[in-house]
Amino acid sequence: MYNSPNGFPYQNPYYSVSPNYYYANQPGYWANHSQGYRMPTGQTIKDYGPSPFVININEAARQNNTFRTALWTGTHLQVTLMSIKVGEDIGLEIHPNLDQFLRVEQGQGVVRMGRSQNNLNFVRNVEDDSAIFIPAGTWHNVTNTGRVPIKLYSIYAPPQHPFGTVHQTKADAMAAEQQHHRLPESTYFYY
Repeated sequence: MYNSPNGFPYQNPYYSVSPNYYYANQPGYWANHSQGYRMPTGQTIKDYGPSPFVININEAARQNNTFRTALWTGTHLQVTLMSIKVGEDIGLEIHPNLDQFLRVEQGQGVVRMGRSQNNLNFVRNVEDDSAIFIPAGTWHNVTNTGRVPIKLYSIYAPPQHPFGTVHQTKADAMAAEQQHHRLPESTYFYY
C-alpha cells in the first residue's frame, strides 16, 4: 500500500484527500451568538477566559474593529485586541503594578515610553509584526501615524480590565476607566 502520512488510505479511497466537514454549525462551537462578533473561522470574538482556548491571534487582531475587546481574562494574564484609528493614540498611561506586551499585526505608528510623563525619551517607529515590551511603572503611548487603523493585541500580566471588557471607542474606554477607578481623569490618562 502507498505511504500516505497525511491521509487515511483505508477509510478514504482518495488516500491523501480526506473529507472536511463544516463544524461551525455544531452545538457548542461558540458559546453565545449574541456576544462579540464572528470571525471567518466561525469563532466569536468575546472573552473566553479562564477556559482553555486556542485562536489565530493574527486573524483575530485584524478582524477586530473595536478600540479594545478582552479576548481572554485569566487569574494572572489578560489578552485584549485593539484597533487604533488613523491619527488616534492609545493615550498616555502608566500601569504601576503590571507588565504589558503589545504586538502590532497591521498598521504603523510611533511608541513613546519613559519614566515620567514629561520625559518620554524612548521613541521608536512600529509597524506590522513589531513587538513592544512595557515594564511596570513606565509611561507609554502608541500613536497611529499610518493610513490604516493599527490592529494589535495586548497582553497584561496581571489582568488590567474587567472580564468581558468591550470598548467600542476610545471615549468609551476613558469613561469606563473613570467609572472603574472613580478617580480624576488626570490620574491615569493624559491626552
